[in-house]
Amino acid sequence: MNQPNTQKIPVILDTDVGSDIDDMWAIAMMLGSPELDVKLILTDHGNTEYRAKIVAKFLEASGRTDIPVGVGIKSSAQIEAQGRWVEGYNLDSYPGKVYRDGVGAMISMIMNSSVPITLISIAPVPNLAEALAREPAIAHKTRFVGMQGSVRKGYLGSAKISAEYNVWVNPQACQRVFSAPWEMVITPVDTCGLVKLSGAKYRQVQQSQTKTIQALMENYRIWDEEYKGEKHSAGYGTESTILYDTVAIYLVYSEKLLHMEELGIRVTDDGFTMIDDTAKPIRCATGWKDLTAFEDLLVHRLIG
Repeated sequence: MNQPNTQKIPVILDTDVGSDIDDMWAIAMMLGSPELDVKLILTDHGNTEYRAKIVAKFLEASGRTDIPVGVGIKSSAQIEAQGRWVEGYNLDSYPGKVYRDGVGAMISMIMNSSVPITLISIAPVPNLAEALAREPAIAHKTRFVGMQGSVRKGYLGSAKISAEYNVWVNPQACQRVFSAPWEMVITPVDTCGLVKLSGAKYRQVQQSQTKTIQALMENYRIWDEEYKGEKHSAGYGTESTILYDTVAIYLVYSEKLLHMEELGIRVTDDGFTMIDDTAKPIRCATGWKDLTAFEDLLVHRLIG
């Protein structure tokens, strides 16, 4: 569906920002997308307080403290790769609203909205499974757009499908979310796993003087230093990492640059997303029509 731009689309973002850096790029893209009306950013998986601090400080830097921050369900601790950036930051100092029960806040927003909410999921989904358990009716008032799965191709374009991270971390939660009766659209690694900025496109972003991008690049530098020498270290000076999550932001308002298929998707107990005609049909972005055009759009949305 290609959404018209005449009316903003209300969205809630569920993110595990603070692990892989692509969440930061996706948040920056979302803030630069005039089609979207961001109602809440909710942190998911691991140390959700740490993640909420990153969101809050980034929104402050971007001048967007009108956006509430929700703290999601905590689970086992993860590496806090951007910890230096929020060292000493007090979440209670955030000028906007902070919801300590972020899942409850999300449920209230969805149930009290006069129009359907689009839920953007760029993380493992414990928060969303919990929300469905507390109030199943949210599924009838919500459209789900997510970065999850591996349908026909795996990481880095492999011909063998992968147990994609956001599914593999908590397959049981993902099974509940993928079987809920909401409309679903996903970008699996088949498509989002091919997005990276390098050369002139990356330099345009890196050299931008906007406060949002300066904060993004500061986080990227810290993140890259944390992972220096490891296999997923990209090199702050030359290119981005793979920007998986940005494709989910795009799919909220347009599908025109992607090949979309409606496929039954079954989540296995070991975290794979298998095509299964008996499973719930989901719109899947399985290929690119024009990846170069998406990269250009991404740069434009980031730097304005």
